[in-house]
Amino acid sequence: MNKSGAKIIDPRTAGPRSPELKHPVFDSEAVSRAEETLKALGGSMQRWLEADVMRLQDLRIGAQQAHWSYAALEGLLSAAHDLKGMGETYGFPLVSQLAASLCRLLETDDGKAVVQQAPALACAHVDAIRAAVRDGVRAETHPLGGAALAVLEEQVAKLGVAPV
Repeated sequence: MNKSGAKIIDPRTAGPRSPELKHPVFDSEAVSRAEETLKALGGSMQRWLEADVMRLQDLRIGAQQAHWSYAALEGLLSAAHDLKGMGETYGFPLVSQLAASLCRLLETDDGKAVVQQAPALACAHVDAIRAAVRDGVRAETHPLGGAALAVLEEQVAKLGVAPV
């Protein structure tokens, strides 16, 4: 103890702490209410998804006009990250997966450098996301959606710029 009476704890030696949850945080009734709310928001969620995809497209155009600058690619990454997190919620898990692949491409400096020199792969990701939403291709089980996802992920992996 020091003079103030406060105990100093070094987090490097204190060890991990885990919360003690004695019961589930959300009961089945809370989950049911949440699912009903999501269903009620269905029409709004489609508009939100379309707005997010339009933002991604606008940022892609902006990046092209900015000659694929680092700052422009950061903006594109941010929009892709938002779609990665929300695609599934919007009812489009394929959008989440395509956006995740675009994030892997853009999240490192090496990836950004590749896109600055050859932006076609980033553009293909954005186009695939736009097409999936436009055509209602929700999951990778769709033959075209699955094929597009596989090709894009393979191309990102070939570049070796994505963290493992």
